[in-house]
Amino acid sequence: MTDFTLKTDASGVAVITWDCPGKSMNVMSFEGLAELDACIDEVLADDAIKGAVITSGKDSFAGGMDLNILASLRDAVADDPAKGVFDGVMRMHAILRKVERAGMDAKTHKGGKPIAAALTGTAMGIGYELPLACHRIFAADTKGKIGLPEIMVGLFPGAGGTTRLVRKLGAMAAAPYLLEGKTLAPAKAKAAGLVDEVVAPGELLAKAKDWVLNASDADLLKPWDAKGYKMPGGTPYTPAGFPTFMGAAVMVHGKTKGVYPAAKALLSAVYEGALVSFDEALKIEARWFTKVVLDPTSGAMIRSLFLNKGALEKGAVRPAGVDDQRVQKLGVLGAGMMGAGIALVSAMAGIEVVLIDAKQEAADKGKAYTASYMDKGISRGKATAEKKEATLARITATTDYAALEGCDLVIEAVFEDPGVKAEVTAKAEAVLGENAIFATNTSTLPISDLARASARPDRFIGIHFFSPVEKMNLVEIIRGKETGDRAVARALDFVRQIRKTPIVVNDARFFYANRCILPYINEGIRMVGEGVAPWMVEHAAELLGFPVGPLQLTDEVSIDLGVKIAKATKAAMGDAYPDGDVDEVVFWLAGEGRMGRKAGAGFYSYNDKGKRQGIWPGLVERFPLAENQPELTAVQHRLMMAQVLEAVRALEDGVLTDIREGDVGAILGWGFAPWSGGPFSWLDMIGAGKAVEIAEALEAEHGPRFAAPGLLREMAEAGERFYTRFAPARAA
Repeated sequence: MTDFTLKTDASGVAVITWDCPGKSMNVMSFEGLAELDACIDEVLADDAIKGAVITSGKDSFAGGMDLNILASLRDAVADDPAKGVFDGVMRMHAILRKVERAGMDAKTHKGGKPIAAALTGTAMGIGYELPLACHRIFAADTKGKIGLPEIMVGLFPGAGGTTRLVRKLGAMAAAPYLLEGKTLAPAKAKAAGLVDEVVAPGELLAKAKDWVLNASDADLLKPWDAKGYKMPGGTPYTPAGFPTFMGAAVMVHGKTKGVYPAAKALLSAVYEGALVSFDEALKIEARWFTKVVLDPTSGAMIRSLFLNKGALEKGAVRPAGVDDQRVQKLGVLGAGMMGAGIALVSAMAGIEVVLIDAKQEAADKGKAYTASYMDKGISRGKATAEKKEATLARITATTDYAALEGCDLVIEAVFEDPGVKAEVTAKAEAVLGENAIFATNTSTLPISDLARASARPDRFIGIHFFSPVEKMNLVEIIRGKETGDRAVARALDFVRQIRKTPIVVNDARFFYANRCILPYINEGIRMVGEGVAPWMVEHAAELLGFPVGPLQLTDEVSIDLGVKIAKATKAAMGDAYPDGDVDEVVFWLAGEGRMGRKAGAGFYSYNDKGKRQGIWPGLVERFPLAENQPELTAVQHRLMMAQVLEAVRALEDGVLTDIREGDVGAILGWGFAPWSGGPFSWLDMIGAGKAVEIAEALEAEHGPRFAAPGLLREMAEAGERFYTRFAPARAA
């Protein structure tokens, strides 16, 4: 079986079909590249062939490159991985350049054979870089997406996509697709200049063939190969282009804080490439791409955000031997923001939802959340009135627990009060069928304790959503002491239905995500109490690549919630409670009525529209700045190690059973420095020995909360890495 096949019809047009056997979406492999190259050679060598159309045998065109190629390139030249990557990338450039030049004379630019791309659906990464080398791009009018999202996994388009798109659109217009990874539906892609024509799916191949048969020499010549070509918007040292390139450098550094090497490398490739010929620019692109591929942050991001995330979404940790547990009918208890969000995403996934609250008015308000969300989608062209009507029709808002009859799964999202949760558990189970699963959405309370209220603890599980549900991709599934495999399988299948990423952890207070994020928040607040400048705390976090600092995060989550969690934790831990110094700050703010962003007052000041106006001056009046401020690195070590050491303890305690879940959960759950690939990837990056060294210094200055876990010390002594000792195959 081959990935690319060629057939020529009576008109003389060759159709090169990309169809990877056994895959739902095409991906480019070494074998595929060789087959594509052979097909192009055949087209150019056969006088009977007038031109070619490259298309797909699937509903989508291609999902990108097989990222295992990168590892193969690194290993291709044993003593010089840079040479292996660079040579491999230049081979790709040569093949796509062959497509682009299509046999035309080097001087006259005549005599080439037209090659069109016919995109049957989604075209990402190399799946769009190949069409960019073709002479005309036709896209079927489908729901597919077109673009170059490589930056999202720590890379940038390295098969000519960067150079071609900038020369096609100009640096300014190309920036959203290169630096932000923005993808577009076909019609919008045409409006943006990414594709040439959008046609009905049934007409795609015929339109492309017709163009090939009627194309002229001028239609084949790319602008950058023509004499007198000038880049749209100007090159770096022209009056028009200078502000663009200067502004891009400022924008990139402002957004990445210098911790995402791919963005800086992409900008360098664009800047340097704009000063030379097209073929020289391809070499520059290849050099910068090689540098990024060999940077450890790139490998860590690819592993966590692409390979590990994909494996978890495909059921890598699903219990073996359990049949399909997809949900047809879902019950949601509690129609507040969390319950309303769960109802929304479930109804959008085609699941029938019963949304229950104590009062009909509250239940109706919860359903109205979906209506409001759909209205926003309609106003932005992302939804239709028909889709809104169908989604709302799936939600029944009621106070009657009898409506839960026939539910496969019920999720309670009521107050964080064990008594209230026990009450709704009993009411729901009285109605549910024998095979139904009951789940709690608690964010802090141990699942095994809550399961005591259940008559069937083997079918009781935790499904912890993050707020807002419709935006946050992670869902934490918590297995209680008696939770059975069927309950875990149903929770996993449900999360896949609503198109989110699941991790499965064992029961413990705060589970995994909150167990790690709370020390981060607390360490930031603790430093404020010590007199560390609040703005230094926040900027230190941003310069580590965290989306928000611990103080802003507290404001966003709400300070009164922090007070409730602190009181509950202190009641459970007694004298062992370690965060009294944190409570001094938080309880004081709450006493001042500063409950966070929702109240328009917290660590930050806010204007009438809820926009942050900077750190509230009263904070440093109550907690004056220390005369001697710490070094930035010292603050960063405290923020980073507070989370990382807790992640190791979670693995050591058996809360985490798979380090892939630890890394993916950290990035998606609370935005842990995505460039690092997650806490375990970061520890592998710096080495366990270095981590222990940092922890020991922090412990000596700040106390036992920074004590290095025994597991980390053991690995440091043995020189082990997490992704070696806890390789996913064994972890699973």
